[in-house]
Amino acid sequence: MSDYKAPLRDIQFVLYELLGYEAHCAKLPSGEESSPELVNAVLEEGAKFCEKVIAPLNAIGDEQGCKWVDGEVVTPVGFKAAYTQFVEAGWPSMCHSVEHGGQGLPESLGTVLNELTGTANWSWSMYQGLSHGAMKTLELHGTEEQKQAYLTKLVEGVWTGTMCLTEAHCGTDLGLLKTKAESLSDGSYSITGSKIFISAGEHDLAENIIHIVLARLPNAPAGTKGISLFVVPKYLPDSEGNIGERNQVSCGSLEHKMGIHGNATCVLNFDSAKGFLVGPPNRGLNCMFTFMNTARLGTATQGLAHAELGYQKSLVYTRERLQMRALSGAKNPDGPADPIIVHPDVRRMLLTQKAFAEGGRMLIYYASQLVDIEQHTEGDQKSEAEDLLALLTPIAKAFLTETGFESANLAMQCFGGHGYIREWGVEQNVRDARIAMLYEGTTGIQALDLLGRKVLMSEGELLKRFTKIIHKYCQANENNDVMAEFVQPLAELNKEWGELTMHVGMAAMSDPEEVGAAAVDYLMYSGYITLAYFWARAAEEALSITGSEEQAFYDSKVKTARFYFERLLPRTRTLVVTIKSGAGNLMSLEEDEF
Repeated sequence: MSDYKAPLRDIQFVLYELLGYEAHCAKLPSGEESSPELVNAVLEEGAKFCEKVIAPLNAIGDEQGCKWVDGEVVTPVGFKAAYTQFVEAGWPSMCHSVEHGGQGLPESLGTVLNELTGTANWSWSMYQGLSHGAMKTLELHGTEEQKQAYLTKLVEGVWTGTMCLTEAHCGTDLGLLKTKAESLSDGSYSITGSKIFISAGEHDLAENIIHIVLARLPNAPAGTKGISLFVVPKYLPDSEGNIGERNQVSCGSLEHKMGIHGNATCVLNFDSAKGFLVGPPNRGLNCMFTFMNTARLGTATQGLAHAELGYQKSLVYTRERLQMRALSGAKNPDGPADPIIVHPDVRRMLLTQKAFAEGGRMLIYYASQLVDIEQHTEGDQKSEAEDLLALLTPIAKAFLTETGFESANLAMQCFGGHGYIREWGVEQNVRDARIAMLYEGTTGIQALDLLGRKVLMSEGELLKRFTKIIHKYCQANENNDVMAEFVQPLAELNKEWGELTMHVGMAAMSDPEEVGAAAVDYLMYSGYITLAYFWARAAEEALSITGSEEQAFYDSKVKTARFYFERLLPRTRTLVVTIKSGAGNLMSLEEDEF
């Protein structure tokens, strides 16, 4: 079985050679502290922690799972000690404001750390990862008293946070939620109701858990316009900011899940629990989008993590596994058979994983830099970053989780029958990956958000923000013969993207169902073009390097880009056909004809 190794060389390529991270950091308030030397030191130490501490716990977490004992959750052996070490090293505070005890480093650096921890052990990483959205929500929408009461402990990591949205009768349709909030004489609220699917909702890693909860006030408007947001701690802080009395929130049960067994997914019961309003009444969903957008990019990173882990495991295995001879003649003549990596179909599976993992890394790191810009600039620069993030977030979340699951399955296929056996860890990776396409809104929901809200409702303006970037890139390289194999198809697809959007928009004017019928295929089409843009840039950068001691690394980039353009990007051809086929073939059957 192969061990996880942090892909530091590829991370450095994406950050510094592709995305100009040093210049990016120099424009941020803490830029002088985010030198390449510091960033590389952070990455190296983070890699050591992930490789040596939490990666060995991944299989243990899967085998042992979490245990529910008298309403309390006990995490797998080693999880608590690893979390304590994580907190003592100061990792949770790295990218949070100095005002609340953070180190003030860029959000984008935290994204890299999240990739490392998530690939090493996704179940463990969720305990600390979900706190991030809770902190952002309180930082942007909480009162000064709430910030003082909760943020410092959350930033330090001794407290963790959750998001409590879903109820048994409503999944994505939060307008149906029934959890109620009633005002109390001291200005707080009594929260009553049940939430399901709450990741890290109860555990023994931290001394307190801060729940961000959606609930409905009395006489609130129906639907999503009548939802308010509350902070509900497991333990109420005392006057000195330490944990005080236990609040009336408890874990009713643990969900029995397909994967991520090491993370507790809870039913949480709020029995007149004391909560505190965050933001204006009946505007909770607006505030919660701060949390949800952060979580969606985090889930996109999960797709990358499962693609990377599957690729690493299958690459080692296919180099060592001997079976059959190459069709062109023996490649291992002194052995009884050739390593299976010589076979074209095995290479197809490996290259697909590699292309999605490395391409996904480019997209996520680019988006994380947009988050930095959104947070630390004003005016047109901030507006452009917000628009690009609005467009790219649903693409990243849905496309990378879909391709992450595809990659995890291909890794299992590389192992053949051994992939079905638990000891190799690839079947766990498949099970763990499957949830990512459901988290934070399914692929279908992300697709409706992209095509309906972001593209059509903006009359194409958000899409033009990004297609213009691609257009300018292609124009700048139109006379570069070396790049023609990448630039020409990218330019053609970029033009088609706008035309296809217009086609769907016109069809939807006569039949609104056309949006839902086209949405998922449109999102996947958008994802393939988006990654093509980054792979073209990667190829350009790699082609500019000659005579390097790392020439094999750069040559590999060009060859992987070529594989992506010739083997994966043509999937867009089928997607165009299915998008244009319209809603009729989906909607013509009557219900009793199914």
